[in-house]
Parts: sequence; structure tokens; C-alpha cells
Amino acid sequence: MEKLKYPIGKPEIPNNISSEDLATWIETLEFFPEKLNKLVSNLSEKQLDTTYREEGWTIRQVIHHCADSHHNSYTRFKWALTEDKPVIKAYFEDRWAELFDSKKAPIQLSLDTLKALHTKWVYFLKGLTEEDLNKSFIHPDGNEEVSLKENIGIYAWHCNHHYAHIEQLLIRKNWN
Repeated sequence: MEKLKYPIGKPEIPNNISSEDLATWIETLEFFPEKLNKLVSNLSEKQLDTTYREEGWTIRQVIHHCADSHHNSYTRFKWALTEDKPVIKAYFEDRWAELFDSKKAPIQLSLDTLKALHTKWVYFLKGLTEEDLNKSFIHPDGNEEVSLKENIGIYAWHCNHHYAHIEQLLIRKNWN
């Protein structure tokens, strides 16, 4: 069950984040929308409404979750750069996944959102200075301080994490 929930493991962000780490993570963010689109472009509605694991989300919900989550993250970057260690707004992702649009909307809406958002996000990230990257926000769950450097790594992991959820289901179902 744990392997289905965390197919690539939990995020492991190094204490000392190198410029190579950042470049790799930004590249992951850059190519995620295209890679995801290729993975899911030929799936049927029935396949899209299949859960990737027992008590997990459907492929459709995962795709919409990525758009929602990444939109929130992009906003957090803006807050951290324009406010002094802001306490961000957390959200109930499980409740968002149960909303009508997450369960029924065409995936192309979120695939298009991801493409536009990631293009803008990557452009933005590539222009940040070392000082910018060291700025942070406070996550209200545990009052954890998260630097923008760390958050880039977290969201690169998030891309690969949810991609693997879908990819592993496709392999198990022999849908590839």
C-alpha cells in the first residue's frame, strides 16, 4: 500500500541545495506539463475515472489536483518575495478533489492550465537571485519555515510523485 501511495518515496530535500539541484528541479517543472499530457492523452473517460490505488483519487482528480496545487504554490512564491516570511494559506486538498470540477471536468482544462502556469513559473524561477531563493514562507501546519529553494524541490518531487501514480496504474492495467 505504501508503494502505491508513495511510488517514488517521500521528498528528500538536501540541507545544502546546490545550483545543480535547482537546475534539475526547474527542468522537471518545465517539462512536467508536456510529459503528463503525453501520458494521459489517449485515455478513455472510464480510464480517467479509475483510481490509482484503493481509496485514492482517480486519474482525473490527480490531474486537476496538480493544477490546483501548483497554482497555490506559484502564489506562495509571490507572497514570499513580497512579504516578510508570510504565513501562507493552507487548503484541504482532499476536499478540493471532491468538488464537481475535480471529479467531472475535462482534463484538458487542467492540462492547459499546467502548461501556461509552468511556462510562467519557470520563467519566473529562472530570474530569481540567490537572495530571492533564500526567502521563505511559514506553513501553518507545524509553523514550518520553507525556503523558496526547498519549495522548488518539493514541487519537482510533487510532479514526479503524481506522474508516477498515473504511470504505475497504466502499467498495472496494461494501458500503455
